[in-house]
Amino acid sequence: MGIVISDQILGTFVPILVYWLYSGIYVLLGSFDNYRLHSKKDEQEKNLVSKSTVLRGVFFQQTIQAIVAILLFKVTENEGEVATGPKSWLTIVVQFIVAMLVLDTWQYFIHRYMHQNKFLYKHVHSQHHRLVVPYAFGALYNHPLEGLLLDTIGGALSFLVSGMSPRVAIFFFSFATIKTVDDHCGLWLPGNLFHVFFRNNSAYHDVHHQLYGSKYNFSQPFFVTWDRIFGTYRPYSLEKRAGGGFEARLKED
Repeated sequence: MGIVISDQILGTFVPILVYWLYSGIYVLLGSFDNYRLHSKKDEQEKNLVSKSTVLRGVFFQQTIQAIVAILLFKVTENEGEVATGPKSWLTIVVQFIVAMLVLDTWQYFIHRYMHQNKFLYKHVHSQHHRLVVPYAFGALYNHPLEGLLLDTIGGALSFLVSGMSPRVAIFFFSFATIKTVDDHCGLWLPGNLFHVFFRNNSAYHDVHHQLYGSKYNFSQPFFVTWDRIFGTYRPYSLEKRAGGGFEARLKED
């Protein structure tokens, strides 16, 4: 008799596995100096936190996320999908779009407020900005309170508002995880489909991580809509950097 793993368990742990697999790919690609947004030297000298500390912080946040996900799936568990049959592709697409918009909206306003509130920035959000030069597996390196507010609660809201099932959640949160890691990867690779379909990408978010851009480009992880609406959008140009790679430079809107 085969082992049956529930959608709830898969929805909890598959995105975590995807996080480490996808960020691991970028660790291997990090040696491609001609596609880096910052040099390796800058990554080593400008970042204010060690990679071992980042690893521990991400593991801790993912533990909290897993606990909340298990509780959320347990509370919302029902037999509705079994009784009515699987949902149509159109329904799933709509649920994806709704979840993306909800997650973007939540993260924009919470993220922006954490920059505007001096206490929250100093004691909470500044932890994430210790990574002046972002890299892939540091995407979820946050203060535990920020991880809970921004990612865990944001994810729970997108799940509840969209009405998606645990099975659909497996794919949505895996996709959102890949997108978040990609935004922090510190690389501008040719043919990256995220750069084709999303204006919110690794260069866009890199601008936000720099001191000159910390008041702009708060939107994450999908669209730039709220930045444009509220005037916090700052365009950039990608310039070749001396020594290889690219540099995202601010330009006038």
